[in-house]
Amino acid sequence: MDRRTVLKGLAGAGTLAATGGMPMPAISQGAAARTLRLVPQADLANFDPVWTTQYVVRNAAVLVWETLYGVDEKLQPQRQMVESEEVSSDGLTWTFKLRPGLKFHDGEPVRAKDVVASLTRWSNRDSMGLMLKAIQNELTAVDDKTFKWVLKKPYPKMLLALGKNSTPCAFIMPERIAQTDPFKQINEYIGSGPMKFVRSEWVPGAKSAFEKFADYVPRQEKNSWFAGGKQMLVDRIEWVVIPDPATAAAALQSGEVDWWENPLPDLVPVLRKNRNINVDIADPLGNIGSFRMNHLHPPFDKVKARRAVLTAMNQEDYMRALVGDDTSLWKPLPGYFTPNTPLYTEEGGEILKMRNMDAAKKLLAESGYANEPVSCIVAQDQVITKAQGDVTADLLKRMGMNVDFVATDWGTVGTRRAQKAPHSQGGWEMFHTWHAGADCINPAVYIAIRASGDKAWYGWPNSPAVENEVTAWFDAKTLDEEKAAVRRLNKAALEDVVYAPTGFFLSYTAWRKNVSGIVKGPVPFFWGVSKTA
Repeated sequence: MDRRTVLKGLAGAGTLAATGGMPMPAISQGAAARTLRLVPQADLANFDPVWTTQYVVRNAAVLVWETLYGVDEKLQPQRQMVESEEVSSDGLTWTFKLRPGLKFHDGEPVRAKDVVASLTRWSNRDSMGLMLKAIQNELTAVDDKTFKWVLKKPYPKMLLALGKNSTPCAFIMPERIAQTDPFKQINEYIGSGPMKFVRSEWVPGAKSAFEKFADYVPRQEKNSWFAGGKQMLVDRIEWVVIPDPATAAAALQSGEVDWWENPLPDLVPVLRKNRNINVDIADPLGNIGSFRMNHLHPPFDKVKARRAVLTAMNQEDYMRALVGDDTSLWKPLPGYFTPNTPLYTEEGGEILKMRNMDAAKKLLAESGYANEPVSCIVAQDQVITKAQGDVTADLLKRMGMNVDFVATDWGTVGTRRAQKAPHSQGGWEMFHTWHAGADCINPAVYIAIRASGDKAWYGWPNSPAVENEVTAWFDAKTLDEEKAAVRRLNKAALEDVVYAPTGFFLSYTAWRKNVSGIVKGPVPFFWGVSKTA
């Protein structure tokens, strides 16, 4: 079945729901109770959680692949695939032992050589992985269940690196898959997680499916976010892509889908009136909107052009376009770190409060801007990016920029933003995204704040001042020292404009009342979720 056929069927079902008609169930009531249907935040257009940092890929990947450690709801790493670990007295040698019962979906046991290959691939793409790679003496398999990581200097945040939920996560794959070039996509999707990916049913733009892995052995501890026992209470999970929010709302109301990951705020009042639907804040740590600029090519290779954007922008415009007028759901953010967390700071944030178009135009002229086209790569199938993109197109035009607005889909954005080519060769100047608040609490997990040039995240900012403060944070011995380093980091990142934060916002999630076990957090956690017919 192709994408057009699937979407046509969904649209028709949504129309039935919107008009009060109930479509006939396609499967038996018993099977329906064992199948959970989710409308995800975006299409699963590609499926390599190391090659890309898109949240939608990570959210699917946590079903299929596991990590050695998992971060719990207190943001602390706990053992997951690992049974035990030892670190030498000098902090240089880490020895890990895998827990028994780990098996890949193809029936092969998980071996230490698979872990070594997976960590090697991951460490070429992740900021913490790159730090480990830079101080690595050797990463080797001792035997089938034991591997060893020998370093040149201590790395106290090892367990966080191996268990963090910020992308890319250190997912463990079979050795043959993990040996894929880290800058090329894998084409085989075999993990050891609680669900198997049903590749034969994958229709990008329409549907993805996952089936319970019978040989998965959960941990015995109580589940908490990415840690503990991942007990699957449904046999099958289907991701149904419905780009039109009104159709998605109708499908949820009719029972054609069970869970809508990110409902449009404007439709929340309608959903709340339905006695069969629950609506709640998805994650109290919220999200930070992001206007990401390409530091490699004009005009944003010039810091004055980037500062011009910060000087002109009004975060309130972005937040109202994205979330609406309910100010309990958003706030201006004169900085980069998650509000109400220990390292939050507004140091250097005055530029984001200026909202001065004349001053912005002056900065832009001083940058040498010569009417170069500015490609705004904006995904239209993702509410968060579309709303921000509309505001940005208007902002840049008022600043006097030659805007090349590229309306596309989120999958294409994920591919195109990795290209370093100039505009004339299909490159880009800016794109919009967002960062989960859980990923913006400290420099270790915050890939978007790093400014290490070619090794940095998309946009490739290069700011020695920022990187010096990242190092200072890692070296800090006390919380006060950490806070001081992050204050300096925040100021340096705003001065060099690593990226433009568009504000802090909360998002909703909605599900039918015959679904239970849904918990708040940065991803839709499927373990512990059950459904009655």
